[in-house]
Amino acid sequence: MQMKPYLSVVIPSYNEMKNIERGVLDEVLEYLQKQAYGWELIMSDDGSTDGTADALDTFAKRDKRIKILHNVHAGKAPTVKAGMLAASGEWRLFTDFDQSTPLADVEKLLKYADEGFEVVIGSREIVGARRTKESFLRHLMGRVFNIVVQALAIPGFLDTQCGFKLFSARATKDLYNSLYIYGKMEERRDAFTGAFDVELLYLGLKKGYQLKEVPIHWRAHESDRVSPIKDSLRMVRDIAAIRIADLRGKYK
Repeated sequence: MQMKPYLSVVIPSYNEMKNIERGVLDEVLEYLQKQAYGWELIMSDDGSTDGTADALDTFAKRDKRIKILHNVHAGKAPTVKAGMLAASGEWRLFTDFDQSTPLADVEKLLKYADEGFEVVIGSREIVGARRTKESFLRHLMGRVFNIVVQALAIPGFLDTQCGFKLFSARATKDLYNSLYIYGKMEERRDAFTGAFDVELLYLGLKKGYQLKEVPIHWRAHESDRVSPIKDSLRMVRDIAAIRIADLRGKYK
């Protein structure tokens, strides 16, 4: 009987050939293969059209602990959700494909897993974090967005949007299955990421989970998918939708 892995690493992908060619998956696999604990790597693809899906299938042949999920293009939230719920680890981390935060930083999060926290999130804003190569506009919009998040949904947390979050198996099943605004696998055309992190953490607080924010290293990579002003406005709209959903009893 195969033992349940200690850590599941979930990486969503959407048209990632540039990142694949610069070797990010080699770095991820090299790190995991050095660990003494049991692990699995779940690559959850968001309907890529640039050859990423085929490249992932080839990559998976390098280790039997790598699993590939091929999803319709529905956006980051349903793609991450599919990967997290397909995982079997005691602890489940989702991390961005470009490895803006290196996978080795999971050690900083796992330390708090042993202290009773079931949701541990990487943060680029609290004391001890390092962020490099980020444009002033992107940083400014992130700070403004966080002010809105703290005012409307999640007080006390300085960075809800960092794509580096760790959940216990119990919290994963409970929170991801409770998503309402971002819970559906519906095909879309754009690459909008959204504020699904906010809905997850809002649910975590509402359900009484212990949440911990931990400083990590984050290095910005250029992307033509991010429109700081437009995306921030859309995310603010979705935060309002989260509060309305709660008032309507959708999170009971």
